[in-house]
Amino acid sequence: MNRVPNDAENAHSSSVESCPSLRDVHSINPTHLMARIESYDVREKKGISDVRRTFCLFVTFDLLFITLLWIIELNVKGGIETTLKKEVLHYDYSSSYFDIFLLAVFRFKVLILAYAMCRLRHWWAIAFTTAVTSAFLLAKVIISQLFSQGAFGYVLPIISFILAWIETWFLDFKVLPQEAEEENRFLIAQGASERAALLHPGVLSDGQFYSPPESVAGSDEDSEEKQDSEKPVV
Repeated sequence: MNRVPNDAENAHSSSVESCPSLRDVHSINPTHLMARIESYDVREKKGISDVRRTFCLFVTFDLLFITLLWIIELNVKGGIETTLKKEVLHYDYSSSYFDIFLLAVFRFKVLILAYAMCRLRHWWAIAFTTAVTSAFLLAKVIISQLFSQGAFGYVLPIISFILAWIETWFLDFKVLPQEAEEENRFLIAQGASERAALLHPGVLSDGQFYSPPESVAGSDEDSEEKQDSEKPVV
């Protein structure tokens, strides 16, 4: 005898539990959602996100900073022209810093091409540049005689190594996760706006409700009907 009331109570509780979800859907603000979607569209039209632009600026800073240190090293060794001919034209792997500068140029070209022009959303490009940089610098430090040439024998390889790994960390932990999160938010907001548009079709504007002006023919017909009604019946 108690099964029917229990079933009724369970049905009532399930309907009550479903009410918050309906209230949540009804509480969606379509205007706010559309503003968020439009802001995302504006970022897409700009072509590159702010965090990716910061990454590209840091890659440019990497190239410029290594170039500056290399120019200082050329000037310290007895003049830029003389040392440049010695390190470039008479390149020696064990004593030249020209290859470290070329390594910075290599990182710059690959990363800008991959993440600024092609707008990749994967880490394989920076993994390749970081692996090449690390392997080359480790081999150069072990084989060459850089440590016998003063402070620059320590500074250039260490700074180049650190900058390459900072770029890897910044892309893998900042750029890619933040862009993926923004894309997920956009998809969620877009789906919610579509549901809100179905539940709240929106109030039509005042211009969509209007009464057409009375035509002249209509007024003539009304006057004739009035005259016929006023005529005395014989």
